[in-house]
Amino acid sequence: MTAESASTFAQRLRTRFPDAEVTVAQPRGEVGIVFSSEAWHDGCKALRDEFGFEQLIDVCGVDYLGYGSDEWDTDVSSEGFSRGVEGRNVGRFKFGETPSRQVAEPQGEASMPTPQRRFAAVLQLLSVQNNRRVRVKAYAPNDDLPIVASVTDLWPVANWFEREAFDLIGIIFQGHPDLRRILTDYGFVGHPFRKDFPLIGNVEVRYDAEKKRVVYEPVTSVEPRVAVPRVIRDDARYATAAGEQMSRKAEGAK
Repeated sequence: MTAESASTFAQRLRTRFPDAEVTVAQPRGEVGIVFSSEAWHDGCKALRDEFGFEQLIDVCGVDYLGYGSDEWDTDVSSEGFSRGVEGRNVGRFKFGETPSRQVAEPQGEASMPTPQRRFAAVLQLLSVQNNRRVRVKAYAPNDDLPIVASVTDLWPVANWFEREAFDLIGIIFQGHPDLRRILTDYGFVGHPFRKDFPLIGNVEVRYDAEKKRVVYEPVTSVEPRVAVPRVIRDDARYATAAGEQMSRKAEGAK
């Protein structure tokens, strides 16, 4: 039996789900499908029952805040590497600040663009019987309270994956049997994988000798630190030196 090509599989998805967005990423032939939040659960059920995707590999949440914005100045400098970043992008803003992005001079810095659809839930499905994988996505309709349907009734293994996406990104999986935090402390405030959450956190914990208990306070003593690698770029000095060397050899041969 000849294996079905990615384009043929994608066309079958388009025929079955005419309102969904189906893409094929080349050259690896990775097929993805985007459902509306209303069609998410029914679409996932059809993928399991009609297309043979009996195994769920992963569930994750995505925050598209700042997606596509360039935080690197990649122009070649006289020192041969990029000049780092400007603005308060992810990891470079303090408690109480809002993230920003790098723009061209003279401004240099601007507010982070808000996407039309910020939060999404993403599934990775595997069909063992058909040797096929598919990426399934749905955007939450409300950024203030992102909600999508749970798929734990379809694939029970999604339980802890959805709890992790809820804990770190803040996506509510409606219908989940026990949607509690799974990685952070039960008293944790916020969702640390959101792009507007500072890497230093929102609060710091210390023991107060006078109150004789642990107290939570806004972060005051920690500066955000992000390792910025020095990336070697094409450097005009090498070409200049090579050209001068060739010129000297040409003059010496005269």
